[in-house]
Amino acid sequence: MFSNEEREAIYKVIHRRRDIRSFRPDPVSKEKIERILLAAHHGPSVGFMQPWNFIIVTSKTIKEKLAWAADKERRALAIHYEEKEDKEAKFLSLKVEGLKEAPITICVTCDPTRGGSHVLGRNSIPETDILSTACAIQNMWLAACAEGLAMGWVSFYKKNDIRSILEIPPYIEPVALMSLGYTDEYPEKPLLELAGWEKRQDLEQLIFRNQWEEK
Repeated sequence: MFSNEEREAIYKVIHRRRDIRSFRPDPVSKEKIERILLAAHHGPSVGFMQPWNFIIVTSKTIKEKLAWAADKERRALAIHYEEKEDKEAKFLSLKVEGLKEAPITICVTCDPTRGGSHVLGRNSIPETDILSTACAIQNMWLAACAEGLAMGWVSFYKKNDIRSILEIPPYIEPVALMSLGYTDEYPEKPLLELAGWEKRQDLEQLIFRNQWEEK
């Protein structure tokens, strides 16, 4: 059982967590990094496959290459908003990488071969390996918030660019690039909401009872 204070702390971290794009260069202690990775490693995984690996990037040269890959894809994606100039401008103005600023980037990968060809649960739903990796990322993100650190998920890149830069085997999926560090800008609301990109939907409108569309 958890005390009221412990329970409230869990929900506070969940609601407080943000996707951050601006970082200070201050170093992050080895102890904090280890605790964050341990939290990720304790994430749930289907069939206990634990398909994740973590590449910790501190090299300035490599981070610049990762930032180049992210920026290239960001600009390619921007053409989808060419008919809505205001939204395209907002899209291009958002800082989507933070990779050059953050002292650490963690590439979280997924190994679809982990556990062999007959992993409990994955035979029926193959993508459970990626879903399990996402659970590890969420744990890592919440742990970073609890440690007073900021984290940002970079999701704009071509997988083969990242494989090439980080020398990842072709069968391994680079699921996320997570920028990690301290920040002076920790907003009360998500950055995309503050930028007018979208607002949080009403939870009640997303809940059905017993069957789809039965409310």
